[in-house]
Amino acid sequence: MAQFGDKKKKETILEFTKFVDKVVRVKFLGGREVSGILKGFDPLINLVLDDATEYLRDSEDLSRLSDETRSLGLIVCRGPTVIALCPADSMEQIANPFLQQETS
Repeated sequence: MAQFGDKKKKETILEFTKFVDKVVRVKFLGGREVSGILKGFDPLINLVLDDATEYLRDSEDLSRLSDETRSLGLIVCRGPTVIALCPADSMEQIANPFLQQETS
């Protein structure tokens, strides 16, 4: 039985090794999104992305992404701000099933 204060190494359930050297898309707290080549990560989910691109928000509706992007190059993403990571080649946007259809 584990005692309070026992120092055991916590294992992560996340398996990012299969995404290394592949293009991934990352979503952050606050709504920012970037994509880039995953070069490395640590147990705190800090990520290193190369050739990163940020997807800018629509100036009229900040909850939506626009078609505009900006190049960021090599970046470090702080783990506590990452909320989602997915491979870019198997991601597709779908309609929100929870929005009610407008009736005329």
